[in-house]
Amino acid sequence: MAQQKLYAGAKLRETRTRLGLTQRAFAEKLGVSLPYLNQMENNNRPVSTGVVLALAQEFGFDVTELSSGDAERMVTDMREALADPVFADGAPPLADLRLAASNAPALARAFLELHRAYRQTTERLASIDEALDREDSPARPSPWEEVRDFFHYCDNYIDAVDRAAENFSQPHGQPRDVEKAAVEAFGRQGITLRAGKGSLRSFDPESRELTISHRAASATRRFQILHQLALLTQGKLLDATLDLARFQSEEARQIARIGLANYFAGAALLPYTAFLAAAQETRHDLEMLAERFGASIEQVAHRLSTLQRPGAKGIPFYFVRVDQAGTITKRHSATRLQFARYGGACPLWNVHQAFERPGHFLRQLCETPDGVRYLSISRDVSKPGGAFHAPVRRYAIGLGCEVTHASELVYADDLDVTQPAAFEPIGISCRICERRDCHQRSIPPLERRLTIDPNSRGILPYRID
Repeated sequence: MAQQKLYAGAKLRETRTRLGLTQRAFAEKLGVSLPYLNQMENNNRPVSTGVVLALAQEFGFDVTELSSGDAERMVTDMREALADPVFADGAPPLADLRLAASNAPALARAFLELHRAYRQTTERLASIDEALDREDSPARPSPWEEVRDFFHYCDNYIDAVDRAAENFSQPHGQPRDVEKAAVEAFGRQGITLRAGKGSLRSFDPESRELTISHRAASATRRFQILHQLALLTQGKLLDATLDLARFQSEEARQIARIGLANYFAGAALLPYTAFLAAAQETRHDLEMLAERFGASIEQVAHRLSTLQRPGAKGIPFYFVRVDQAGTITKRHSATRLQFARYGGACPLWNVHQAFERPGHFLRQLCETPDGVRYLSISRDVSKPGGAFHAPVRRYAIGLGCEVTHASELVYADDLDVTQPAAFEPIGISCRICERRDCHQRSIPPLERRLTIDPNSRGILPYRID
């Protein structure tokens, strides 16, 4: 595969502005001419290797930030939006989308917001009963989608919250029992902790009593205790982060507060520096990491996808959780692979097969239509209800990275990543997938023309031109 040129004009401008330098002064420090810097900042030229080295040497800049996933996320989101039938005259070429995402990210986000409002209005009108019941509801993103996109475009890494959780878990770099420390923190506030038979977690502000279900697994119990600790002791930090997000509704703000408390709990349970070192030592063995930190497989996999601290980044992973219907219930990607905003995941992906083999890790070498190859692992993470009549929640998780990192994962052992035939073709979403001969295609791609011949039938009842 040909190496992609690095266009990072927006990042260069952002770095220069943060340093308070003029273009001329910045160009001198990078060892390039003023016109050359101007062309790079406007994405008329790619960032040269010399500039990358100068950024690292002169400013201690984490050069991996130049290729952050924001632009690729927006390109994927815009491609999916432009596959909407309302754009029947054809979508702009991929090069134009990449240019817009890199040069005018604010405009790209505004376009995505506009399309989301249009889509939701259309869906509302499609159901007359719902429309009548919600006549006064403005066309705006649902609180859940707004929060999901907030974490998505933050690269699922919230630095201030992450460091606060690490400081709690390992004050002055010294590890301690986080559950015991949390209980002591509760005691200082006059809060008692007890086991109960009701909901998973319940806090009564009047009685100052925190109740955790006695049926909760050890990892779940610790997570819920740390979640409540974040709500009770990290209020100013959470509020400051929420203020920066500028959510459009109080509902979105409250959902995000829960998300940030979850983030704190995960980061305290799996503190960044210690967890990154352990992940590298065990070659990212999820079972060993879960046992070492007293966490669940899902918590470990999710945490691996958040290791994006500037200057100390882990492997860029994607993480996804799906239900039995194939609906994506959690998604994040620090890789070039981006998930569809609407609908389910590609049916050729091994995450769907995890339900068939509970308790086993499944491995898959796969390749997306853009030619990028990945190592994907999946496993079911079904959650028993704790009683015969209690419902069982069934999910499967997928974790993966580009195959260039395969040697750093225990799951790549004995897999031949040098053979192109070993990689299975997968896509993002049928509605934007470019593959013409997929035997699992559910709907035609909306940005391609079709030829239908009643007298001929291949894999599909139509031919994609």
